[in-house]
Amino acid sequence: MPDMRSGALTPEELESLLEDGFVVGDRHELAGLFEADAVLYADPAAIEARGYEQITLAAGALCERGYSYLADSQRVLQAGNTTLVVARRAVNVMRRGADRRWRYAVAYLTAGNATGGSYR
Repeated sequence: MPDMRSGALTPEELESLLEDGFVVGDRHELAGLFEADAVLYADPAAIEARGYEQITLAAGALCERGYSYLADSQRVLQAGNTTLVVARRAVNVMRRGADRRWRYAVAYLTAGNATGGSYR
């Protein structure tokens, strides 16, 4: 199960933690950045995962394929405890929990013009 200390203090920090998680290749750390009932979709791999266990497996598969993520937020829109982050190759929805930490509710990652299986 996710470590209750995982998450970030700001939406921008959460984006950086996602990038770092892919660099390190730690599937459990990556999954800990998501809410318990979150969804992760990675295109073009067509990986869709829901919940901590599926996201852990999906993150592991993405890391094994050498995928990475670049935190390049183009627009951050916050309304209370919900934030939408639009990046060049991702659209992510985050929520701030009762512990005041931000976690992904929905992450849609796309490879765009990536080569070598990398989300850059």
